[in-house]
Amino acid sequence: MDSFKSMVLALGGNAIIPAEGTGTIEEQIEVTRSTARQMVEVVQGGTQLIVTHGNGPVVGNIVIRNEAARDIVPPMPLDICGADSQGGLGYMIQQVFRNELEKSGISKTVVTVITQVVVDPEDPAFREPTKPIGPFYTRTTAENIAAEKGWVMTEDAGRGYRRVVPSPRPLEIVESEVVGELVRSGKIVIAAGGGGIPVVRDRDGSLSGVEAVIDKDFSSGVLAAEQGVEALVMVTAVPKVALRFGKPDQLDVDLMSAAEAGRYLEAGEFPPGSMGPKIEAAIDFLNGGGREVVIASHLEIALAIQGRAGTRIIP
Repeated sequence: MDSFKSMVLALGGNAIIPAEGTGTIEEQIEVTRSTARQMVEVVQGGTQLIVTHGNGPVVGNIVIRNEAARDIVPPMPLDICGADSQGGLGYMIQQVFRNELEKSGISKTVVTVITQVVVDPEDPAFREPTKPIGPFYTRTTAENIAAEKGWVMTEDAGRGYRRVVPSPRPLEIVESEVVGELVRSGKIVIAAGGGGIPVVRDRDGSLSGVEAVIDKDFSSGVLAAEQGVEALVMVTAVPKVALRFGKPDQLDVDLMSAAEAGRYLEAGEFPPGSMGPKIEAAIDFLNGGGREVVIASHLEIALAIQGRAGTRIIP
């Protein structure tokens, strides 16, 4: 298959954070280096590249530090925690990626854009928060925190109680124009980290942050559509999209249309907490004029883009 002229590459947390280990910065850099080597192959093929990434469990760790030090340092709101994770992860990815490009004889600037993403203040997600974040608490502590801060706390899989926050759908990328200018000038751009910093647009046009976490696949799809790229490539922990996932008759999918993906989604094949957002983002991108979506393992990025691994979804 011909290489894409342009793409948004959405890195899952497993492309940055080790699945096993203690999660030290050194471990994160080593995992990111492995991912960056594959991204170098994409750039060598002549593709204009925009990179997005998840921020779990990094933003959760930032929240844990917030809570642990709350009697010493005033805790920051969730939008600031998201911005912190964007900056820290963006710095690491851009440095490691730049180093790998230089080793391959490619002199390109890699730049991170701290990205705000507009959401609807009336999004139903604000009335029914579902995204767990931060540390686990006992029931008594959770009740006390809920009373003190107004947080929504819920029991999480028998492991204790956690805060849940809204996960609204992204509407637009505030810095999209800047991202486009940088890409057209030959830069490799890292944007919308962790799904972007959730903001709402006030009546006078000003922006303000809100306590929420945006799904990075949805934001990646919006960014891809706004930039008019050919392909949206989403990197995850599994080699392919599968039907009847985890069951004895699991069927891996090599190729499907957006219409087929929609029917499988409606039939419940892709749960909201795992493959569902990727499939929804894929359908939206393709229905908006995108040429192709690829979903693949973080270990097979270059192969998947060449059409030799992963799942392809087409209009």
